[in-house]
Amino acid sequence: MLRITCPVCGTRDETEFTYGADATIRRPAMDETDPKAWLDYVFKRDNPRGPHKEYWHHVTGCRQWVVVDRDTLTHEISGSYLAREVVA
Repeated sequence: MLRITCPVCGTRDETEFTYGADATIRRPAMDETDPKAWLDYVFKRDNPRGPHKEYWHHVTGCRQWVVVDRDTLTHEISGSYLAREVVA
């Protein structure tokens, strides 16, 4: 079982969170009209092995979105921070 550290609430069980998405993929601009850009964003995903950034939503806690640095091979979590603190 994963233990995720929420920057607001502290370390919690993964059952308090829901997985959101890959935190390394950037959404196309809302006025983007190229269908390929949207196709790639919605359907084409890598399945990374190793260190990765993921969005997790703290549903039963503070309801904040958290970016978690997690190794997808070992499930070791090396860090977490509020998604709103990410500089675009």
